[in-house]
Amino acid sequence: MPFRLQKLKLLTQFPGLRYNPMPSMTQLEYAVAVHKHKHFGRAAKECHVSQPSLSAQIQKMEEELDLVIFDRSKKPVMTTDLGLKVIGQAQVVIREHYRLFDIKSEFGEVSGAFHLGVIPTLSPYLIPLFVENFSQKYPHVNLKISEYQTEDIILKLYDDELDGALLVTPLKDDKIIERALFLEPFYIFAPKGHSLLKRKTVREEDLQGGDIWLLDEGHCFRDQVIRFCSLEKSQQVLKNVGFSSGSLETLINLIRKGTGYTLLPHLATTHLSPSELKNNIRQFTRPIPTREVSFVHSRSFLKEDIIAALIDEVISVIPKPLTNLKSGQTQIVDI
Repeated sequence: MPFRLQKLKLLTQFPGLRYNPMPSMTQLEYAVAVHKHKHFGRAAKECHVSQPSLSAQIQKMEEELDLVIFDRSKKPVMTTDLGLKVIGQAQVVIREHYRLFDIKSEFGEVSGAFHLGVIPTLSPYLIPLFVENFSQKYPHVNLKISEYQTEDIILKLYDDELDGALLVTPLKDDKIIERALFLEPFYIFAPKGHSLLKRKTVREEDLQGGDIWLLDEGHCFRDQVIRFCSLEKSQQVLKNVGFSSGSLETLINLIRKGTGYTLLPHLATTHLSPSELKNNIRQFTRPIPTREVSFVHSRSFLKEDIIAALIDEVISVIPKPLTNLKSGQTQIVDI
């Protein structure tokens, strides 16, 4: 007897038995959106429905499951302890549901939607190198690229808001798969007349903490520089000016005006003029401080064809100096 008829027979034989239908995909997606935004209005906007419709569907889902998913008395809306378990399972169900649409691409041309995250210290230098070729080579891939800091990328990978990311590793996170792409050495960038430029190569102990420009807190490159240089996080170049920047280009322009120095990863130096590369850049003595750039994604994943295509395109455009680095020449700085 079909399972559905079996359930109907049980309900007929035992009138007191309650049958709770499973939540629909729509209800699950609405619930995940509310959990994400902690706000019914913003969740409704993301799901392209009216707030009353979304609220009604979630209330119906709570009634069917006979539990409260959201505490509406709190501002922002809070997910209950039981609700967190429901949301976690809902994310699994939604992910597995959409895998059905990805299976077809395994046996044909590379296609589908892919949301790629990139950290800000990589994005302006790496994305332009491959994105146009990728677009032309894979016209049926709908690639969306967003800049986020590393911590945000990890959270979005957990929540399936990102399909993959380009960032600095190792993350030491067993929920995420890392595929190392290349090593990127650091250099000193300083203005004319700076004492560091008098040296052919710079040692760690040569670095002066008082006049180094750093990125905002939250940027992994800032943390690497602080760790390598053994600096205090409260360093300020101009004693009466507190300055925060999320852009390496801003730091480069400050130094061009003759103030302070900074460390730059290799790709950030490719936009400097030939004169600056000769006169304002200094290498470190070996082992050279270096960061490891990887493609990462969560462990529960299917879009291997798009991942492979992205990795191939990135590797094909990596500058030769980065592919010629030997392990003994470098020191990978922790993030």
